[in-house]
Amino acid sequence: MTKSLFNDFSPVSAKAWKQKIQLDLKGADYNDTLIWKSLEGIDVKPFYHTEDLESISHTIDSTTSWNICETIYAQNEAHANKKAHYALSKGAESLRFIIPNKELSIQALLKNIDLTSTPIYLDLEFLDAEFVKNSPHTSIHINTDIIGNLIKSGNWFTNLKEDHNHFDAIVKHTNKFSVNVSTYQNTGANMVQQLAYALAHTNEYLNHIHNTEALNIKFGESNNNALKVNFNVSIGTNYFFEIAKLRALRLLFQELVSEYNLNAECQITATPSKRNKTLYDYNTNMLRTTTECMSAILGGANTINNFAYDSIYHKNNEFASRIARNQLLILKHESYFDEVTNASEGTYYIESLTNQLAEKALVLFKTIEAQGGFISQLFNGTIQRKIKESAQKEQDLFDTKDVVLIGTNKHPNPNDTMLQELELYPFVKTNTRKTLIEPIIEKRLSETIEKERLENEKN
Repeated sequence: MTKSLFNDFSPVSAKAWKQKIQLDLKGADYNDTLIWKSLEGIDVKPFYHTEDLESISHTIDSTTSWNICETIYAQNEAHANKKAHYALSKGAESLRFIIPNKELSIQALLKNIDLTSTPIYLDLEFLDAEFVKNSPHTSIHINTDIIGNLIKSGNWFTNLKEDHNHFDAIVKHTNKFSVNVSTYQNTGANMVQQLAYALAHTNEYLNHIHNTEALNIKFGESNNNALKVNFNVSIGTNYFFEIAKLRALRLLFQELVSEYNLNAECQITATPSKRNKTLYDYNTNMLRTTTECMSAILGGANTINNFAYDSIYHKNNEFASRIARNQLLILKHESYFDEVTNASEGTYYIESLTNQLAEKALVLFKTIEAQGGFISQLFNGTIQRKIKESAQKEQDLFDTKDVVLIGTNKHPNPNDTMLQELELYPFVKTNTRKTLIEPIIEKRLSETIEKERLENEKN
């Protein structure tokens, strides 16, 4: 068939579509009725047209595949290694180990794991360049993020100079570093803030590398051994916006590294958001994590790291881990989410969202840089204040039920009890200590309601 079906139809302009919609509204205002404004200040239209792409010229480097990741806390090498082999046998394709101390043996932890075919991510709860240098394989990704630690804890691991000395040694040895973007999402930052802070966070590292002669030469454009930057990103339930967020992140990263003339690759590890997960009606968390993983896949994440529906109140258990893993296996092998590369490319709505998020984030990033940079704004409290303002807006919408979490602030089951189920403390923990900056604390939307319900259970 050589004749295109669409040649039989005359093109319809965006203006004509809007006029037809306006006629069907029978006097109701188009803008008030059909356009809604997101927390990012983006006006979402009822339809998108090819004309929306006329001013968009970006191209986004997209991943060709994604892998299923399993997280394991490595308190004991032998036990963690056994869990790793079990997870791989059940469908996991990559592994993320949380390493609590430098006494742990990486060789024992990774015993008989094929490191050439299994991506490995190590989250160190300490900072030690010598520990990293003793890692048995250069393909292992050490999630080194000294600024991320400062943000979450309020302090450097040791101090600014020592932390950067370790950072330099690790980057020189591995060609890699990480940026934890998840903290921003889980504390209530909107998507423009998440992207801008991720960019400013990354820029602090790239600027440091640029000004460190040995590192700058190492990752020059003539060097085929690219610098690899792994972004750990949390994904919420605003389905299309989250797809666009990941695409915008890649676009902004490309723009940033081009300014430094660096040969650098963007890798994205995505995990569901904690912010919208609930204690009551916990099975709904499975629906939330499923759509969030779908957004991550369509947005172009390299690695998807799902977590269990009961993880906010239960210790690790086989049933919940199996369900979390199987959600991704179903998406990959039964829903065929691995068959199409860059499936969202060219879609009018997502391309428009991608462009708007990137543009707004770039404006905010430039403002941060003009006012002294990211670390400077952390120390003067500007970043913390802006996130709190955004988080409060979202919290207010939740409290008024404009943001709905089914089973919690809408259609709750009054007979649902959880007091006897708690194995973990599911709320923000406070630990008074002296810090250099105010730490950015993750908090779920439903915590106040859940505390009240638990108190009622006691009575």
